[in-house]
Amino acid sequence: MRDELFSGKIDLVDFTFDKQVVKVFDDMVRRSVPGYQTLIEMMGLVVKTYGQDNTNFYDLGASTGAISLALGLNNPHQNNRIIAADNSVNMVKKCQSNLKDKIVNFKVVCMDINDICFENASIVVLNLTLQFVNPEQRQDLINKIYQGLTPGGVLVVSEKIHFDDPKQQQQITDLHLDFKRANGYSELEIAAKRQSIENVLITDNMQTHFDRFEVAGFSQSLCHFQCLNFASFLAVK
Repeated sequence: MRDELFSGKIDLVDFTFDKQVVKVFDDMVRRSVPGYQTLIEMMGLVVKTYGQDNTNFYDLGASTGAISLALGLNNPHQNNRIIAADNSVNMVKKCQSNLKDKIVNFKVVCMDINDICFENASIVVLNLTLQFVNPEQRQDLINKIYQGLTPGGVLVVSEKIHFDDPKQQQQITDLHLDFKRANGYSELEIAAKRQSIENVLITDNMQTHFDRFEVAGFSQSLCHFQCLNFASFLAVK
């Protein structure tokens, strides 16, 4: 379904993943996030390279299940379980529906990802999710994930980022707005969504991500993909 949520809104509240958002989420994210489809496709490479037999894969903030589906369809390993977690009841229902009859050995749970006990994980993915977690809780979450990863396991974090240099930030912001316009969003829709989401989505700069990985104990980390103000990081235990 095409995203027209903000085409006529006047009274705005903070962005939530309610029933209306769930209906248009896939269209919204593809038209709003540069390189989104590539991020999904990269999961096929990640699962082949870093997945391990007899381990769990976690998709945190799973939304409609695109990451879980990519992991499941491209997985060459044996005896794996995919745990897809989201704190939105409506998203969980949609995710369950999308994964059913397409992949096997998966479980969709409705819970706060901060409450998850990570066990025997070779892959953990936070795809456009950490940015919605309270900044004060982010390091603790990364630490917990690290502890639950097997040696050689990987954490993938894909996020909207910001730049400390004001001129660079403005250039990237302008390009991102042009990206949205090119995908059919009106000026009203762009302004309305930005107002709705600015108190909910809190970005980090790139160095902050690397610092978190180092504090948690990851042996290596890198930015493996960036398109405008969206970047994806790999951190290996």
